[in-house]
Amino acid sequence: MSENQIKKNIVINAPIKTVWPYVSTAEGMSAWFMPSDMEPIEGKEFTLQAGPWGESPCRVTEVESPNRFSFDWGKDWQVHFHLWEVDGKTELTFIHAGWEDGKQTEFGESHDVVRPRMSGGWDGLLEKLKKVIESDN
Repeated sequence: MSENQIKKNIVINAPIKTVWPYVSTAEGMSAWFMPSDMEPIEGKEFTLQAGPWGESPCRVTEVESPNRFSFDWGKDWQVHFHLWEVDGKTELTFIHAGWEDGKQTEFGESHDVVRPRMSGGWDGLLEKLKKVIESDN
């Protein structure tokens, strides 16, 4: 894994048209990630409700339905969802980029400390995404 990104791959037993809204709409993302007022419009600013870390300012940077959705998260991070349909299932590559050794997050912790915690957290969140989609459909 590159030091400046967290990269995860999962296969979801659902077609891409079913998976897309779960990664590209506020309602879909709140089912497995965090509530927000996000709209899938490039350049649109929104706020993630990050629980104990408060509100995080974000901005949509890429919308290419149904294959690519990206947003800037806070001052440092970029989040990317890349989707492909293969045999009626969806392969999803997730990337959380923008990590820099020694840099501090907005909430005062070092990227070096937060990155491994977030990597493990994404494992659980992406499993939750898979479970929510597969049980809803």
